[in-house]
Amino acid sequence: MATSFDVIILGGGPAGYVAAIRAAQLGLTTAVVERDKLGGVCVNIGCIPTKALLHSARMANVIRHDAKDLGIATGEVTTDYGVAMKRSRREAEQNSKGVEFLMKKHKVTVIRGSGTLAAGRRVKVGGDTYEATKGLILATGSRVKGLPQVGLEIDKAVVISSDEALFLERAPKTLAVVGAGAVGCEFADVFSAFGTKVTLIEALPKILPLEDAEASDAVAKSFKKRGIDVIAGASVKQATVGKDKVTLQVEAGGEKRAVEAEKVLMAAGRAVNTENLGLREAGVELTDRGFIRVNPVTLETSAKGIYAIGDVAGPPMLAHKGSREGVHAAEVIAGQKPHAIRYDNVPSVTYCHPEVASIGLTEAQAKEKGLEFTVGRFPFSANGRARASNETDGFVKILAGKKYGEILGAHIVGGHASEMIHELAVARENEYTVAEVDLAIHAHPTLSEAIAEAALDAMGRVIHI
Repeated sequence: MATSFDVIILGGGPAGYVAAIRAAQLGLTTAVVERDKLGGVCVNIGCIPTKALLHSARMANVIRHDAKDLGIATGEVTTDYGVAMKRSRREAEQNSKGVEFLMKKHKVTVIRGSGTLAAGRRVKVGGDTYEATKGLILATGSRVKGLPQVGLEIDKAVVISSDEALFLERAPKTLAVVGAGAVGCEFADVFSAFGTKVTLIEALPKILPLEDAEASDAVAKSFKKRGIDVIAGASVKQATVGKDKVTLQVEAGGEKRAVEAEKVLMAAGRAVNTENLGLREAGVELTDRGFIRVNPVTLETSAKGIYAIGDVAGPPMLAHKGSREGVHAAEVIAGQKPHAIRYDNVPSVTYCHPEVASIGLTEAQAKEKGLEFTVGRFPFSANGRARASNETDGFVKILAGKKYGEILGAHIVGGHASEMIHELAVARENEYTVAEVDLAIHAHPTLSEAIAEAALDAMGRVIHI
């Protein structure tokens, strides 16, 4: 194996392997250092298997609640989390093998093991040392974290993370989910569909706290309707962990209550993997929040020729943001001048049901900035395709600048929101106004007509409500 490459990347997740492919496309000899499976958390124990389970959950709920109205007769509906889990593992394995194929296709060398930085853009892996002659990219990702201060250390048995949840052979009878961001809401959705009595606990006043308040409220209402116990504005004061159950002392709204569950799933944030990399010795600085400090234009760290991408480079900690940074860093190293990344235009998606997707500012953020804007809304209950598909929960909401009609933010709650948000991402990237969104003729009947109607509503011209 060669010991010198143009580019070496530490980490083979969505940021790292995409950086490797782009670097190879640009004619750079490239190596990826990976200690586990290619594809990282996203492919193996994150995005892909979770979405497979969410699809199973959605199918269970459709059959359970909608089949009769759709003219489909079923007997008693039973679920088996173990079977769904095994399917999700097959999908994850297939995707990981797909990344391996891409590495071979682009002639990227994969070095197995954990890498640490050495002087002069060198990387030590075991007893071997490799040199990056043009650029070294750090893409080591992140991991789940617990709440040790209240006794909630992840023991992988009773107190689990999303990692362990993806390998359970059966759904627990009761589950407390601590943290109601995207991960917490997605797993609450999954386990509820498989018969688990779920309690969802969030410290901030609303679940999905980074989303627009109307979106958060819509999901909370849907969850409660399905029997999920939602406790927002809550703090876990103490945890008593036994062999087969956990008791949480929770305080919310001035009231205290005990929550007992067979398992607790920790979804209260992630910690970046920056330990034991030799960052200090290499001159790589961290921010006050523990992320690697990077130049926002080039993604270069404080050490010349060393770059950082993905979760370790700072929020948003999303796979697609990391992938774009991977492309960007590879092009910078190759001497190109790529288009600047617009971090205010990275889509955010939560794949629970109903789905939540957003881009840009929330209404609260627009008000905090003192912006003058109008709000356009359109409910899916008034959309023909949504009614035909029996998916009428949710809405499209667009914030438009009052003077020019530029799209300040957009929020979609409902079926297929994750697919629909990209029309508005393209619109914002190209500085389209709501009037220009309306100029595009939307096919009928489609869910996307709700976007056009929300744009019209922002201009006071909505048609179908």
